[in-house]
Amino acid sequence: MLTIWGRRSSFNVQKVMWLIAELGLAHRHVPAGGDAGGCDTPEFTRLNPHQRIPVIDWDGQVVWESHAILRYLAARAGRPPFWSDDPHTRSTSERWMDWSQSTLEPEVMLGLFWALVRTPVQARDTALIRRKQLTSALHFQRLDAILARQPYLSGATFGLGDIPAGATLYRYFAMDIDRPHVPHVEGWYQRLRARAAYAEHVMVPFDELVGKPDRGARLLDLEQA
Repeated sequence: MLTIWGRRSSFNVQKVMWLIAELGLAHRHVPAGGDAGGCDTPEFTRLNPHQRIPVIDWDGQVVWESHAILRYLAARAGRPPFWSDDPHTRSTSERWMDWSQSTLEPEVMLGLFWALVRTPVQARDTALIRRKQLTSALHFQRLDAILARQPYLSGATFGLGDIPAGATLYRYFAMDIDRPHVPHVEGWYQRLRARAAYAEHVMVPFDELVGKPDRGARLLDLEQA
């Protein structure tokens, strides 16, 4: 049995749950992190010494870190469009996965979303929000040029490369900010919204994440936004 630990509102958990649903994998979900707690227990620490979500256990094989989990699930399920035995074909998606984690997410999720949504109003840094808004917009404009030539980041069909970057779209378009017109990104977003797995696991309300004056920011939440 495949078991996943994490909270539904966690961005990194959402990526994994989205792929699990796309693959049609039977699984058990154990709430962990945030208000559910549990990440600092001895039992959870044995699963992940870093005490972070998501973590999976599939028949005794434990994997942590969201993108490592995505690759593992895709490889173990072993079928297109999520996995290929050809290294170059596989790299098409893996490039976008790595780019999303190293370039897009620090600006949109750990940058703009954290500064605007997860920070209490009275503590917000308007200059920082503006900088992150501009850099996020630049990344989406570059994606728009790519998506003008193909319907998905993975290419002609939806694939693994769409999941990390695609998971940012719900929160990006839900934030009350000025955004450039990016019609091809918007079209991609609508195609993702039409997927049942995306609607169920990514389009999750994030009210619980809104910064409140009486809630201190915790460092561990930065990676679990």
